[in-house]
Formats: sequence, structure tokens, C-alpha cells
Amino acid sequence: MAKDDTISVNRRTDIISAAIEVFAETGYYRTTTAQVAQRAGISQPYVFRFFATKEALMLAALEASWARIAESFCQVIATASPNGLEQELITAYEEILTAHKPEMLLQMQAQTMQEESIREAMQAGFREIRGIVLEAFQKNAIPNSEERTLLFLARGMLCNISMALGLPELMKS
Repeated sequence: MAKDDTISVNRRTDIISAAIEVFAETGYYRTTTAQVAQRAGISQPYVFRFFATKEALMLAALEASWARIAESFCQVIATASPNGLEQELITAYEEILTAHKPEMLLQMQAQTMQEESIREAMQAGFREIRGIVLEAFQKNAIPNSEERTLLFLARGMLCNISMALGLPELMKS
């Protein structure tokens, strides 16, 4: 990869990271690309070099947040024992919540948005994660794989709510 290509990839990543933070703090509708540019330490026109619209930037931010979960889960699945799989996936998700809270807040906001492209991105993300977990549970002969997947995803949603509201007691067993 040429130096200019590497700089472009890094700049794009920086813009997405800044967008995730600003969207999570301010909300999609109140966020401007100027705020994102300021957070990324670049000019607003440079943001538009990579993303034609704020919606395109939001979609890239959502894609990055879903990719992080998918990557993390695939790493766990590759190494976990059948008996420890579910707990290791839970632990991985809890680590993501702690280390990447703005990404989860972004996803929570996006769940309520009515823009078709954003709804489709959220649907695709949930479907991918559901598929990853269900396939892993089935391959590891976890009983009632469909129901366990549903409960796993429901617990993840409860983790999001617990984190967003600062109510850790929601997660006590």
C-alpha cells in the first residue's frame, strides 16, 4: 500500500472514530459534519472527501461498530470450548461495552431512527451477530440453540440499557 493510501485509510478511520464519539454525545440529528471535523482535527471539506453526506458517515460508523462485535465474537468462537462459549461471548461483549461505550450508544440511538438506510444497517448488523452466535451454538451442540441465541441477544440489549442508564443492578444474576 502506498504512503498516500495508508494516510487516506488512517484519515478515514479517524473521521469515523470522531463521528462515533460526536454522534454518541450529541445525537445524529444535532451533530454536524463541522463538529466531526473539529473532533478529528481536520477541515470540514476533508470529511466530505470521504463521506458525501452525514448519513453516509453514520452508516460507516454503524458498520464499524457492528464489525467490532463480529470480529470479537469470531475470535472467541475460534478458541472457546463448548462449555465456556456462551460465557466467553458475554465477557467479550462486556469488554466492548467498557472499551467502546460510544459505539453502543450510537447503536442504541440508531435503533429508533426511521431513515431507511440506517434501519437497514441496523437490521443487517443484528442479523449478522445473530447468525454468528446461532451458528456457533449449533456447531457446539448447545441445547436449544435458537432460544439460547435469542436470550443471549436479549441479555446484550439489557447490558446496553444498563450501561446507558448507569444501572449495573440490571445485570446482577
